[in-house]
Amino acid sequence: MTDLENILPLWHELEAAGAEYVLATVVEVDGPSYRKPGARMLIAKDGRRAGTVSGGCLEAEVAKRAWWLTESGPRVERYSTAEDDGDMPYGSGCGGVIFVLLERRATATTLLNALEAAFQARMPLAIATLLEGTEISKRFFAGPTAQTAQSDQVVAGSLSDWLQGLAFEALEERRSLDQRVAVDAQPTRIWVDYRAPRPGLWIFGAGDDAKPLVRLSRALGWFTAIADGRSHLATRDRFSAADKVLTLPIETLPANHLELDAVKMSDAVVLVTHSFDQDARILATLLNREHLPFYLGVLGPQRRTREVLAEAARLLGLPKEHDRAEQWLRQLHAPTGLDLGAETPAAIALSIIAEIQQTLNSASALPLRQVRAVHPAISNA
Repeated sequence: MTDLENILPLWHELEAAGAEYVLATVVEVDGPSYRKPGARMLIAKDGRRAGTVSGGCLEAEVAKRAWWLTESGPRVERYSTAEDDGDMPYGSGCGGVIFVLLERRATATTLLNALEAAFQARMPLAIATLLEGTEISKRFFAGPTAQTAQSDQVVAGSLSDWLQGLAFEALEERRSLDQRVAVDAQPTRIWVDYRAPRPGLWIFGAGDDAKPLVRLSRALGWFTAIADGRSHLATRDRFSAADKVLTLPIETLPANHLELDAVKMSDAVVLVTHSFDQDARILATLLNREHLPFYLGVLGPQRRTREVLAEAARLLGLPKEHDRAEQWLRQLHAPTGLDLGAETPAAIALSIIAEIQQTLNSASALPLRQVRAVHPAISNA
């Protein structure tokens, strides 16, 4: 689960009770760190907390000091995990310095509302936050779900223009920004947290081997959907952890494709139906769209996938001499997954999820010891 999925239940409980809380957000990291900017933790007065800002070495210290540090309003606090940084380093020697924005309910509520709306809609969100000065923690939100999110965060003058402009710039460029701008001749720091849409995984096939795929996908906090033409397999009882469970009208595909319209470009799709007819009809539907999902994987040998794609072309009425199957094959991950020596359903699911994660982040999939040899700053400490 994501930080936000862990934070939201506690937040709703505290809001319903009208209780105070502190939201801690990592806004800068210098050196190795387990968590990156954008990581969040919610702290209740009774000691409960949800989310993380480190690998476990800072949470207790942040929670202990959060209340008195925010007595006069929001502030950015420095935490070091370096053994040689002063007499009392907070961590266990991984060596990084973490800067955390601490704020109470008065300013955090609007932020959490916007984060929840974007999470549920699976839409992008950019949050421009002022990190210095008397108006620290003032924000502007940019994104399809954020039109009214800034109603109680109004900032006047050129500062508002900077917040708005940087938020829309981050949204357009799909990346976070950290800039120091001149406002009334004073340098002021604005951090923009770009939140990509919540990833989604559509698993076509509701056999037993889909179950570990669902478990791993949900552990990562992805939206997870199960779909199959066999109603006795695609049931909520079998896949209680999935966000959506659908019975597909296989016989009417690719013509009747309303259920598949919910698949977004930001989603991954894996076909594990073990059914030639289902695979062909599902692929014919998906491949006939203007935009493909960012990952489209098919279980099984490539020879079978070629035959399935040829049948998909026939279902779409394409002429036999049109070599569309080979063009499609180059767009697929077939066979799906990374070479991890997987044999069991759980290990195969791990190899598939690993390749989706690698594709999602355009990562190398190399061992970290090799990556660090080229980029020493990369660490999972």
